[in-house]
Amino acid sequence: VEGAFPQAWSQQLPAGWQARWLADPAAVTAKGTIPEAALWSLADGWATALARQRLQPFGAEALLGRLAPWAAPLSRLFGGESTPAVAFPWAVSPWVLVLRNRADLVARRQEGWELLLDPSLKGQVVLPSSPRVSMALVGPRLARVERLRAQALAYDERHGLNLLLSGDAQALVTPLQRVIPLLRRDPRLAVVLPESGAPLSWQLLLRPAGQPPSPAGWLQQLWSPTLLQSLMLKGWVPPLPRAVLEPVLRSFPAPMAALLLPSDGLLQRCWSLPPLQAQARLDLQTLWDAAAP
Repeated sequence: VEGAFPQAWSQQLPAGWQARWLADPAAVTAKGTIPEAALWSLADGWATALARQRLQPFGAEALLGRLAPWAAPLSRLFGGESTPAVAFPWAVSPWVLVLRNRADLVARRQEGWELLLDPSLKGQVVLPSSPRVSMALVGPRLARVERLRAQALAYDERHGLNLLLSGDAQALVTPLQRVIPLLRRDPRLAVVLPESGAPLSWQLLLRPAGQPPSPAGWLQQLWSPTLLQSLMLKGWVPPLPRAVLEPVLRSFPAPMAALLLPSDGLLQRCWSLPPLQAQARLDLQTLWDAAAP
């Protein structure tokens, strides 16, 4: 999807390979519209919606084994431990709260996601387009979801940054990756990654059924310090062991490095969002609809 893959890495594809950008991930997930491609790069929510017969085992077992252990469930798309790995998790980003010109709320950052419910943000918050992510921030209780929905200006994390930068919104919930490139040049912005943890957004490579093996040499570049620095400057953080990432982050400003690689304790309090069964999806949607202003 356009803007959802780092140019620094795509430019290093081997001969015979080239990146092609799609305007909408639905072009991959929609039945009967399978793009000709040897690899797909999708966010985890889109990847888990794919029918498994459209995928084959990813291969590259040695490289998958070098990822951080907590990436393993994503490589199986949340299947059991005996399920073959069908995805290569290449980046992970926590959802964060971004505030514009709100030093008063930044000073209360220890309140975490509760800041979303502050009366001063009524009608000033851009929430995720996913009701599930929004409800994960405050809990699936009607009264709290009603309060959250009353705060919303829009539900659009992809374009919400424009609303924030223009001053139409004062707060935005978005994956950290999208805001990292702006932090150095826009002092109006501050990021809150709550100590209580946050939902995680993953980027995955997938191998469509019938396609040749992935280029192992290109995948291995993910461990290159030079490429890692380029990726992390753009907010892309591969799920690699801390010992691999920390040396690269030493050249980053300390506040930014702490966002890109939080403490182990904070990371353990973050969580991924596995696919829901149909009834659970219906229950959440019913709660969301009931909480509409």
